[in-house]
Amino acid sequence: MAAGLFSHRVSDLCLGKPALRSLSVAATVGDALFALRSSEDSFLSVWSCDHRSNTAVAPHEEGEGGGECRCVGKLCMVDVICYLSSEDGLSSPSEALKAPVSALLPKIPGQVVHVEPSSRLVEAIDLILQGAQNLVVPIQTRSARRKQHQKLSSSTSPVTVHKGQEFCWLTQEDVIRFLLNSIGIFSPIPALTIDTLRLISTEVLAVDYHSPASAALEAISRSHIEQTSVAVVDGEGILIGEISPSTLACCDETVAAAVATLSCGDLMAYIDCGGPPEDLVRVVKERLKERNCKGMLEEFAISSAPSNSSSMSSSSDDESFPSPNAKLARSGKYSRSHSYSARMVRRSEAIVCHPKSSLMAVMIQAIAHRVNYVWVIEDDCSLVGIVTFSSMLEVFREHLENLQ
Repeated sequence: MAAGLFSHRVSDLCLGKPALRSLSVAATVGDALFALRSSEDSFLSVWSCDHRSNTAVAPHEEGEGGGECRCVGKLCMVDVICYLSSEDGLSSPSEALKAPVSALLPKIPGQVVHVEPSSRLVEAIDLILQGAQNLVVPIQTRSARRKQHQKLSSSTSPVTVHKGQEFCWLTQEDVIRFLLNSIGIFSPIPALTIDTLRLISTEVLAVDYHSPASAALEAISRSHIEQTSVAVVDGEGILIGEISPSTLACCDETVAAAVATLSCGDLMAYIDCGGPPEDLVRVVKERLKERNCKGMLEEFAISSAPSNSSSMSSSSDDESFPSPNAKLARSGKYSRSHSYSARMVRRSEAIVCHPKSSLMAVMIQAIAHRVNYVWVIEDDCSLVGIVTFSSMLEVFREHLENLQ
């Protein structure tokens, strides 16, 4: 069985994966926002191609000319929200939207890495452990998917085609899911506790429930890059909930106003699935007025929806938003109610386990909730640390090394 796992290639993990959507590096933040709001996908890939057309958002048709075309980043609504929550974004959102899309990309090299389909699975794992958060892999040829392209021709964020090839994302979750199918190879590791395996990291991103959400902006950005989350705790270190990039990715850009004006605890309620409560909407508007953020008030309409409470889950073992670009708003091409897209959204509850939970149980729990991490708490809900897919991959990679 071990030999079989070593023989697997990256292409084996890409079967059936959808082609990623593209945005030119020459696009603006406003272009990225429009593409995100118009797409069914939560993420966009940003490409630098010396043979692309000047269109802000366009596919490369045939890939002729031999120029280099590389993915340089991955964007979602979290990047837009964090950017617009900054002082520049608050003071003049319309100007902020004119900035190049590169302003949204993290200034950390090696976040996105191109990988050949023929690369071995263990090589992909090594890249992830070296810091690559997303791998870009060529998949089916254009000719094999031409009909599908025609159906998607009206999309504002089309698939990227280079020299007849499309591409897909390969993530930490994809690798963990694949390894789960061969979990018997790693016996007895999956049955051991995360405490025994020393998988619990105490280096967590945490903020106080009553602290300003704006003070957590750096932590939110970092957790987004590291594919984790920000724990929200009380004065005694009890885990109350989290501010998760996974939840923010399903929100509207108007959440930037909430980040700038609310406390961390109120922000959790604001972004909880179902939309922001009316009382918090009023608070945001009043505080924007107090801070004389006329640009933010003019650019964004904040609507409300029934509130939902924030909680934790554990297993032991009235108006649509206008576009920030008036031209886009007049086009009527999209409309999103409340602060949420039609995509699956997560509540702002924290997914938790205990130090004596088995690795297998934590893996399944994380996969079930579509997150790359699980918070670790004691019986009194005090925060112990966090277990991530990355730390799990380190254990599995070491075991594979011993099998060679």
